[in-house]
Amino acid sequence: MRLLDYECQATFWEDFTIAERFGAKAIRDTYKRARAEWGCDRIYGTELSMVLNHKCWYWYEKQNEEFSKLYAELWEEYHEWVLENWKGEELTYYLRITD
Repeated sequence: MRLLDYECQATFWEDFTIAERFGAKAIRDTYKRARAEWGCDRIYGTELSMVLNHKCWYWYEKQNEEFSKLYAELWEEYHEWVLENWKGEELTYYLRITD
């Protein structure tokens, strides 16, 4: 999966796509695992944020309010955590890539 002009390094899009087949609980579980394992890494963490944001809008366009709201909540939770916890180069990278 390519996001705009960014070549993804992780499989988050595919991971969440598989989870969607099993519903909201599986999406939450996938998020928890991805965040626990990769959430502190600036590259993978940034990709996680991008995928959550894009999935939110993807499901909004498909008129799936449940998934769209869930992804919006997960993105907001993670984005706020990044802004509170990342400093310096990590935060600069995140803001530059997600801008």
